[in-house]
Amino acid sequence: MSIPERRERQRAERYELILAAAQELAEAEGWDAVTTRRLAGLIDYSQPVLYSHFKGKADIMAAVAMRGFEDLATRLRLETANATGARNVLRNVCAAYLDFARSRPVVYEAMFVLPTGIKFASEETPAALRAAFDALVAALGPDRPEPGILAELLWSALHGMVVLAQSDRIPPASAEARLNVLVEKFSR
Repeated sequence: MSIPERRERQRAERYELILAAAQELAEAEGWDAVTTRRLAGLIDYSQPVLYSHFKGKADIMAAVAMRGFEDLATRLRLETANATGARNVLRNVCAAYLDFARSRPVVYEAMFVLPTGIKFASEETPAALRAAFDALVAALGPDRPEPGILAELLWSALHGMVVLAQSDRIPPASAEARLNVLVEKFSR
């Protein structure tokens, strides 16, 4: 392996180490605890090394969020491909979205709650975010009037359910009933 190849591999490994440490720290103490100083100490590198990969905390959160969008898009596409019947597709996609948020709350927070500079609904929207949104559009089925608007409303409802559940403002015992009502309202 050449020296440039080794350096690039080491750089990629540091990048992954920074992201993993940031996510672990956020999971343990919340995103407020994630600072470049703390991360540098956790991974035994100087702050300038972190800054050679990221401009700051917002960029680190954006990188975590981008990975989350990729994972979410993959999950939603799988649910679309694996279900039969329009209603089952919609239900499975909605359930997968809610499960993703429930199982990865720190990543979800970086994706949809905290400021990261990621552009939504614009020419600059990253492909992974577009793919996740497109999976919601596809789950609604073909030939729907104003599919983008309808998908935005579905996404808004799902996001509201996530945030309200995470903050204990709606009872967890009713989660399945809420999902059933949501699917019923958005089904043809």
